[in-house]
Amino acid sequence: MQVILLERVAKLGQMGEVVDVKPGFARNFLLPQGKALTASKANIASFEAQKAQLEANNLETKKEAEAMAEKLDGQQFIVIRSASDAGALYGSVTPRDAADAATAAGFTVDKKQVVLAKPIKDLGLHTVHVLLHPEVDVTIDMNVARSEEEAELQASGKSIQELAAEAEAEAEFEIAELFDDIGAAASDDDDDFAPAAAEAEEAPAEEQ
Repeated sequence: MQVILLERVAKLGQMGEVVDVKPGFARNFLLPQGKALTASKANIASFEAQKAQLEANNLETKKEAEAMAEKLDGQQFIVIRSASDAGALYGSVTPRDAADAATAAGFTVDKKQVVLAKPIKDLGLHTVHVLLHPEVDVTIDMNVARSEEEAELQASGKSIQELAAEAEAEAEFEIAELFDDIGAAASDDDDDFAPAAAEAEEAPAEEQ
């Protein structure tokens, strides 16, 4: 099926190009989202008549996207989720979650602009692409954690495995200290018992 592109479409072509695409891709994506028109003579003629205005609009939206890209690119957003000790999420982080996190931080991002090959299902830092404009693409980091404190540690470069190992080591150290305290207390009791026992043994000798 041939369509004429009304804007640049990645891996397909530039505005104004007539390209061959699969009918399903055209009907389900390009046409309903206003990215293309069927390449009929009437539509091609209509595009040519509006080409200057379309190019002007595209340039304006591109400038706006580039201005936003300067602020958004490289930003990190925290998403709090429940997860297992191994780091597997009870659920997933979707494009909507990424868009909501960015919007909550003051950026206008739509879920349709977030590009995820598959939902995020593990704790940690995940790089996500945001398509602000057909010609403007930025990356952000989603810091998926179980708490704000854990997110801060992950942001410092520690993985969930390292955090789990540290927590386990700390627990083992506390248990070892507890046993040391119990051992020390038992030793003190033995020291207190020894003089008393000695006195008890001497007492009959003094009475004789």
